[in-house]
Amino acid sequence: MSESFYTISWKKSLAQRSVKFTLIVGFILIACLLSVLPTFFDVIEKRHGIVLNDILLEWLPTLNLSIPIFTFIWGTALLLIVRSFKTPYLFILFVWGFLLLTLSRMITISLVPLDAPINLILLKDPLSNEFYHGTFITKDLFYSGHTSSMFLMFLCFNKRGDKILALCSTFAIGILVLIQHVHYTIDVVVAPLGAYLVYRLARKVVDRAFMSK
Repeated sequence: MSESFYTISWKKSLAQRSVKFTLIVGFILIACLLSVLPTFFDVIEKRHGIVLNDILLEWLPTLNLSIPIFTFIWGTALLLIVRSFKTPYLFILFVWGFLLLTLSRMITISLVPLDAPINLILLKDPLSNEFYHGTFITKDLFYSGHTSSMFLMFLCFNKRGDKILALCSTFAIGILVLIQHVHYTIDVVVAPLGAYLVYRLARKVVDRAFMSK
């Protein structure tokens, strides 16, 4: 059933009250979450956590790969935006997926206090760093937001070529953030599972909206 929703235009989608309501609520909830994130991460950064003994990180070289990391992330995000011009279902699905992903990461980060890996190289992204007023976040570790966001986009895409690109980018991001030592191996390994669980929940919410008259 979900696959057929990808063909519905914006005009027809917004003509359904349930779809319009779901989109608006999604935006409002994301705005609320984003408003508290700086405070949340400020608290997390001041908290003492555990430094894990990560054998893979000890073996990997340490390199600054900020540019390729965010090239993959923002390039794939741009593709999703372009596809969303003609596919409202894709856009609304990702909105709810990202909302639930952010919420789930706030919960897991709170429950699993970790300190940054040894030999961490700060990940510099002009857009997100500006949002956090130039403060670098180093303890938003379990699970990886970069890897899970990429995998969420892979799940949301419906075109085969887009999915292949997003999946390859997910693998690339997972490897690159480990080489830069901004995450532990467990953060990256668990990320796709976290993304899949919130995707399934988001799809239930959005499918119900599209099925309602």
